Amino acid sequence: MADKKLLETFDNPHPGRDYVIRHVAPEFTSVCPKTAQPDFGTLEIEYVADRLCVELKSLKFYLQGFRNVGVFYEDVVNHILDDLVSVLHPRRMTVTGRFTPRGGMHSIIVAEYPGGR
Repeated sequence: MADKKLLETFDNPHPGRDYVIRHVAPEFTSVCPKTAQPDFGTLEIEYVADRLCVELKSLKFYLQGFRNVGVFYEDVVNHILDDLVSVLHPRRMTVTGRFTPRGGMHSIIVAEYPGGR
């Protein structure tokens, strides 16, 4: 898996206000652990920061760390959420993976913090 130590932060310039930050990575890649074929998708990371925000270049390098990793969609989306929450401690966060079709089906995986519905 990608190393969360790659994730750098900076101070939220408006910590007294709830505002939505949305980052979209349209070229996310990983590898299917069953077939060893590449998987492609778009990742959307949306959060309301508390004290910290993620620095974009470090986020890009972190996400690129999954390029050659064999991982199921469900696991990678939840893993990314867990890593970002542990580094940023946001007020709330949602990570959505929209993966390209394979075998006539596409998958959308959504993980949220705080969880529980």
